[in-house]
Amino acid sequence: MNTESAVDFPGNFRVHVALTVSNLEASRQFYETLLGEPPVKERPRYAKFEPVDPSVNLTLNEIDDEVQVEGGSAHFGIQVKSVAEVHDAIKRFQNAGLKTITEEATTCCYAVQDKVWAVDPDGHKWEVFVVLNADAKDALYEQSGCCGPDSQQFTELQL
Repeated sequence: MNTESAVDFPGNFRVHVALTVSNLEASRQFYETLLGEPPVKERPRYAKFEPVDPSVNLTLNEIDDEVQVEGGSAHFGIQVKSVAEVHDAIKRFQNAGLKTITEEATTCCYAVQDKVWAVDPDGHKWEVFVVLNADAKDALYEQSGCCGPDSQQFTELQL
């Protein structure tokens, strides 16, 4: 019996995220735009993405019930190394007809960042961001906690 992984990936570890989705085709299109490549495996009610960069094993699992997003994760993100890569994500989203929220030099999690936000068809919030200052002090964050656009802005993305 084989004792090593049948799948090769960079590094020693890779994050796996399995999302439930209500419409596999709409979600597949969103994640193809987000990750910049198509799924590596598609089966009925299932799609799997394994991009090298970012190294993630992301699966979409279609369910018949409504997807419950609130109360679970706050949001997901892809950290990149340059503002140019954030701008590339903005272009991909715009070319796909997705609505976005762009933030420049915003303080989030005690760091200054440029970022773009998009929301998948089931309401999962995603950011593509670059950290421009890794240790910013911000009294507003201390008062408000989690950062990001307010819920009204996210509602507008989903309309």
